[in-house]
Amino acid sequence: MVGAQAVNLRVSGDSGNHFFKDCHIRGTVDFIFGSWTSLYLNSKIFVEGDLEGDPKMAIITAQARESSSEDTVYSFVHGRIIGIANDIFLGRAWKSSPRVVYSYTEMDEIVHPDGWSSNHQPERAETVYYGEYKCTRKGATPATRKKFVKQLSGAEAEPFLVLDYVE
Repeated sequence: MVGAQAVNLRVSGDSGNHFFKDCHIRGTVDFIFGSWTSLYLNSKIFVEGDLEGDPKMAIITAQARESSSEDTVYSFVHGRIIGIANDIFLGRAWKSSPRVVYSYTEMDEIVHPDGWSSNHQPERAETVYYGEYKCTRKGATPATRKKFVKQLSGAEAEPFLVLDYVE
């Protein structure tokens, strides 16, 4: 079907923890989604953009954590975000309490200045955990991020930088 969402790769197992290294990930909207703990190390993310040209539909993650008591997260470390889309979002609040962190990530100018989306549900700004740590390039603009985005300190970022988190 043209314009329909489809799963290109499904990862499952008994632990819910995943480690991806040196990957090339390519997609359009919510192409990294679900509720698990994943560490993406040295991975390149290429954002295609929405087939119908809707810039609000170019979103990398839709992490499905529904409560702050769930110990799940997507952590991107030493990666690069590139693509042909414009004004892409790093993540959207598909569920009530997503947790996603980008650290040492090169973000091209395709990243929307806000960076993240509350998914048109303002109340989710109180429950999301979106963090950035020492990201670089034109798309990494802490001054323009939404108030609910955390610019992490070294101590806050540390748990999301190590492989132990997914073991």
